[in-house]
Amino acid sequence: MNHHTADTVVTAQGAVRGLRRDGTTMFLNIPYAAPPTGAARFAAPRPHAPWHGVRDATEPGPTAPQAERRLGSVDMAPYFGPGWIPGEDFLTVNVWTPGASRERLPVMVFVHGGGFVAGSTRSEIYDGSAFARDGVVLVTLNYRLGIAGFLDLPGAPANRGLLDVIAALRWVRENIAAFGGDPARVTLSGQSAGATIVGGVLAAPEAEGLFRRAIVQSGSGLGAFTPEQAARVTRATAHALGVQPHADAFAGIPDQRLVEVMSELSGIDLRTETHGDPLIGLSPFSVVLDRQPADAVAAGRGAGVDLLVGTNTEEGNLYLAPFGNLSTSTAADVDAAAARSHPRPARLVEIYRKARPQASEGELRSAIMGDALFGVGSRRLADAHAGRGAATYRYSFAWRSNALGGELGATHAVELPFVFDVTDLPRLRGSQALLGPDEPPSDLTVRMHAAWVAFATTGDPGWDRYDTGRRATMRIDGEWSVVADPHGEELQAWP
Repeated sequence: MNHHTADTVVTAQGAVRGLRRDGTTMFLNIPYAAPPTGAARFAAPRPHAPWHGVRDATEPGPTAPQAERRLGSVDMAPYFGPGWIPGEDFLTVNVWTPGASRERLPVMVFVHGGGFVAGSTRSEIYDGSAFARDGVVLVTLNYRLGIAGFLDLPGAPANRGLLDVIAALRWVRENIAAFGGDPARVTLSGQSAGATIVGGVLAAPEAEGLFRRAIVQSGSGLGAFTPEQAARVTRATAHALGVQPHADAFAGIPDQRLVEVMSELSGIDLRTETHGDPLIGLSPFSVVLDRQPADAVAAGRGAGVDLLVGTNTEEGNLYLAPFGNLSTSTAADVDAAAARSHPRPARLVEIYRKARPQASEGELRSAIMGDALFGVGSRRLADAHAGRGAATYRYSFAWRSNALGGELGATHAVELPFVFDVTDLPRLRGSQALLGPDEPPSDLTVRMHAAWVAFATTGDPGWDRYDTGRRATMRIDGEWSVVADPHGEELQAWP
């Protein structure tokens, strides 16, 4: 039986009232920074003004400005959420907690994905009830997206979306004890773009001490744009808007126009003489750094942080199967995928064909795309962190969804419902839904969610630590098994 009562917590900015149900309390739409409006859209996040009285925190709030995002025939609405819900005060967090207790509980702060241009805390998947049920205070957050969040503009601080995440972590440090959480046991977690942001935060000196552990799910320690690459996007954006490439010129442009112009930014060639495009054309935005997060970690950044990093075995399927391009791929398509992402494409294709002699052209194309986007950068990040002697764990998620006639497979994002223990959501089930028409294994859900809870609680997900020798990796499927450096020969073929 559900019991709905109100709980009130006092934060540094004011009191908030959440909704208690079945032993956990949910607080929605709590501001962690001031509304980013006008010129402030291109400034660093600022503290939110205090409020008087008790702020209602029982209803979801607005989201960052964003265009509708679709991925062919697969229903990704539970992942991307409802899109743009207008409202100025969208730099907010949601908190799920079992409530104050004598012992402060571990905290997980989750950063959503969406290609740096979409997504929000309103996604159905990011329900923190199961984490709270199992003794973890779960925090999700919105951050600035697209042009406001990641366009590298002269006159504006870089990586404003990443700075939002750091501001949310500061809010957590200041306020989470009031929700029953331990500010000394914070795990920063993210998936896809959110995971790449986590890597950027891990490498950021200003985030030192704000979190104890990190989870990088299908992100990349090599996912940052160089300033030269980012400048190409800035010039193209300014040209499309008919303004000078400076923050002052962008300050008066309404959000609607900034969202509309995004469609004109696809297809920018970001390859330079020294760097490939880490997002292989899928998004014109990423974090912008002088050196990749994996290189910063190799130099010692984040050495005191426990790290769990991993990918799915068929990441690239999401960018092919929903468009009918997996089964129809040709050898020329495989060559083109390699040419887009590797300086020696013919040699790369040769290595992948030798390692996967039974693979179809579509499977080879997907493997190359998935490694370019996530696999290489995740392995490099794990190597960098473990190379400093830091506690590092790696996983490979292999359970295959039967969606799209079985073509979706162990694709990008399919692990998320298992992590959040929400595989029973109706919108996730069906022939065109993320988990497919079949019943996902309940024991897999229980075990995977428990591993994330264990890592947030103790820093150990329950399997062997990763090092640069054996490279122990937990292969997660109906059966779990530790394997040594999966697809290592292929991943070593990348620069």
